[in-house]
Amino acid sequence: MKPLLFCSAWLVLFLGLVPACRQMAQPQQPKVTVGAEILLRDHLGELEGRNIGLVMNPTARIAGTHVLDTLLDLQVNIKALYAPEHGFRGDRGAGEHIEDGVDQESGLPVFSLYGENRKPQPDMLEGIDLLIFDMQDVGARFYTYISTMGLVMEAAADNDTEVWILDRPNPAGGEYVSGWVLEPAYSSFVGAYPIPVAHGMTLGEMARMIVGEGWLDSGQELDYKVIASENLDRSMKWPDTGLEWIPPSPNLPTFEHSLVYLGTCFFEGTSLSEGRGTRDPFLNIGSPTLQVGPDQLTGLGSQYGVTLTPTEFRPVSMPGVAPNPKHIDIMLQGARISLDDYAAFDPVAFGIEMLHVFLEADEGSETRNYIYLLAGTDRIDAYLNSGRQESPNKLWEEEVEAFKEQRKPYLLY
Repeated sequence: MKPLLFCSAWLVLFLGLVPACRQMAQPQQPKVTVGAEILLRDHLGELEGRNIGLVMNPTARIAGTHVLDTLLDLQVNIKALYAPEHGFRGDRGAGEHIEDGVDQESGLPVFSLYGENRKPQPDMLEGIDLLIFDMQDVGARFYTYISTMGLVMEAAADNDTEVWILDRPNPAGGEYVSGWVLEPAYSSFVGAYPIPVAHGMTLGEMARMIVGEGWLDSGQELDYKVIASENLDRSMKWPDTGLEWIPPSPNLPTFEHSLVYLGTCFFEGTSLSEGRGTRDPFLNIGSPTLQVGPDQLTGLGSQYGVTLTPTEFRPVSMPGVAPNPKHIDIMLQGARISLDDYAAFDPVAFGIEMLHVFLEADEGSETRNYIYLLAGTDRIDAYLNSGRQESPNKLWEEEVEAFKEQRKPYLLY
C-alpha cells in the first residue's frame, strides 16, 4: 500500500502544478508603452536646442504626470501651448469657445485651436521649429482631435515646422471598423476625412494616412514623424492595454462611456437627449415623451450584448462639462445602457438601431441636419425611415472593406 500512497501523493502534487504551469506557459501581455514614454527614453537628446510647441490635453500623461510638466522638469525648451476642444487642461465642455491665454501652472502662453482659429496661424508658430502632438483619441471620425491634428499638420507644412506625433492606443481597438465613409458634401470639423465612423486606427496611423493619401491642404511637404507605442496589438481594446483611463473629454469619464459613444453620439443629431447634463452621458438616452416598452429594450439589448434598463433622468447645467444640455431641468423617460461584453459589442450598429427604435417610439422627436455631419451621409435617412429589415452593418459593408484595404500601408501595429 505504501507505493500506492506514494504515487497518489505525487499525482495530487502534479495535478496541482498543472494550472501553474499553464499560467507560466502563457505570460500576461505586458502593459502598452505609449509614444510619450518612448520620446523620453529614446529621443530626449533630439530636443536639445529646439524651440518647442505642445499640442496636448490632459490625456498627455506619463505615470500620472502631464508630459508638459515632465519636459519642463527636464529643462526642455517649451515656448508655447496649443489647446484643442475642451482646453489644454480639459476644463471646457463640448463646443465651448476657448480663448487664448496663459497656462496658470507653467506661465506659458496658450493658443486656442477651438475658438476664432482652429488652424494655427503664422504668428502663433513664430519662433517654433518643432510641434509635439499628444492626445488620446477614442476612435470615432466625429471626435474632433483628428481634425485638429490635420490642421496642425497643414499649418506646420506651410510654416516649415516639424511635427512629432506621440502615439497612443485606439480604445475601441484596431480591428473594429464600422459606419459609412464620409462623403465630401458632409465634410466638417466633426468629419474632415473620407474614413468610416469607427476607423480602427491610432492617431499616429491616421497622420500617416492623411499625409500618404494627400489629404493635407498644403502645397508644402510636411516634415514629421510618428513615435509609435510598444507592446500594442491591433486586437487590443482599452482594458487589454493595462493603461489607466484618463478622460479624453469631460463627457467620457470611463472606457465604457467612450465605447458606447461611438454609436449613441448619433442622438446628438436629434431632439432626444444623449445624456449630457447627467453623470452618464451617452449611457442615458431619453426625452420627455418617449414611450419605449421594456420588451423592446430587452430585445434590442440582447441582440447587441448590452443591458437596457428603463430609467428617468433630469439633465442639469454642469459648468465645464455640459453647461446647457438638451431638455435642461426636465424629467426625461428613457433607458440606461450597461455593457455586458465590451469585446463583442458593436457600438455603431447598436447606436443606429437604437436611434431607429427610439425615434419610432417618440412621436415628438425629430432628427436635425447635424445628424448628416455625424453619419457623413444622408443615407442614414433611408434606414431610419425603413422597417429595419437588415442589420445596419449591411449598409456600409462594402465601403468598410474598401477602407480596410486602403489603410493597410499606414498601419503600425
